[in-house]
Amino acid sequence: MTLQQLKYALMIAETGSMNKAAEQLYVSQPSLTASVQELEKETGILIFNRSGRGVTVTNDGAEFLQYANQVVGQFDILTEKYSAKGNIKKKFGVSAQHYSFAVKAFVDMVKRFDTAKYEFAIRETKTAEVISDVANLRSEIGILYLNDFNRKAILKLLNANGLEFTALTKCHPFVYLWKGHPLAKKKSIRFEDLADYPCLSFEQGANSSFYYAEEILSTNDYPRTIKANDRATMLNLMIGLNGYTLCSGIICEELNGSDYLAVPFETDDEDAMELGYITLKHTLRSKAGTIYIEELKRYLGLAL
Repeated sequence: MTLQQLKYALMIAETGSMNKAAEQLYVSQPSLTASVQELEKETGILIFNRSGRGVTVTNDGAEFLQYANQVVGQFDILTEKYSAKGNIKKKFGVSAQHYSFAVKAFVDMVKRFDTAKYEFAIRETKTAEVISDVANLRSEIGILYLNDFNRKAILKLLNANGLEFTALTKCHPFVYLWKGHPLAKKKSIRFEDLADYPCLSFEQGANSSFYYAEEILSTNDYPRTIKANDRATMLNLMIGLNGYTLCSGIICEELNGSDYLAVPFETDDEDAMELGYITLKHTLRSKAGTIYIEELKRYLGLAL
């Protein structure tokens, strides 16, 4: 089994076609096919189902490719750290729940690199996809939160995927709304104050559970709710419908603008959000990953 064979298999899975993979890899299709057949013979599993419509990954193949992706990703990081070759375009990605501070840290990190030498990516996405992206090395780092309600379920999921959570900071909930909202001038807001306004939350998919919610106190019985997929839409709904969401209170005005504010949320529940990042266990961290975490800590006012 060689690194080249792993890269071949990953490209086939990505393109769904032997022909397209061969074109991307600049190899002949017979050579590519022979290499994959040799890999399947050595591993004793069928990685791909072949048909006239292309190729699909088998169940055994999906598990194998997850490990292959980790090996190739770690090799790329190792090459970045120790190789003298300067012509390889390095990749670095972050997947996060919808936090402006995560984007701000990403912006500040990218500014410290030559973007011509990197392929950078930041993905604001669903909680399950944050975990999946990091587990499959699509992203090196994921940003999410734990609290007493979701901790056991999320940590179990992280452990099953070979991931670990590192805490950054704790914070109590705030109500996030636009500055023209009828409640905007209150010093604090209670749950009953919000009854006439729609609670905005990020959609987590059809098969999600309360444990995946990005908003704290997700099990409360909100009389009015609206779901959104992205942060820009959420902000528009705050203005257009006097909507609100519950958040950490860590707001980046530079990115979100000055039309929004966070008001402390009064609750008898002392549960706090513990914001942090997830990474694969026992893996090397890239230079970009190290600097990204530094920028997160800098923005959050934490010791480096």
